[in-house]
Amino acid sequence: MNRKLLVIGLSLAFAAMLYAQGAKSIKVTGYLIDNACADSAKDLGAKAKTHSTSCALMDSCETSGYSVVTDDNKRYPLTDTGNDKAAELLKNSKTQKGVKVVVEGEYDGTKLDVKTLTEATETVN
Repeated sequence: MNRKLLVIGLSLAFAAMLYAQGAKSIKVTGYLIDNACADSAKDLGAKAKTHSTSCALMDSCETSGYSVVTDDNKRYPLTDTGNDKAAELLKNSKTQKGVKVVVEGEYDGTKLDVKTLTEATETVN
């Protein structure tokens, strides 16, 4: 009986620690891609770098939401707020393929809650 209580107590303490960690603030640079195209991509990194703005703004693609894919192929799906900001950025971008962005927000391990989303500017050396 005491062992069961100890195991239950430790399990609850561990769960509480995990829950307390919550979301962490991150800053990510990567490429915007709609989730419909990201889900079907064989090479996600290459697809994101060449993904067209016109495709990302198609109704079905925009409805699927957006993700940011980093150069090391990590994918950060956006929350609804981030999806709205991404769609607005895509509509106003002059970039036709491979829209690179800098995103700051709170990442909970599954979704990135966007605070700021700006198009990255490349510098040529």
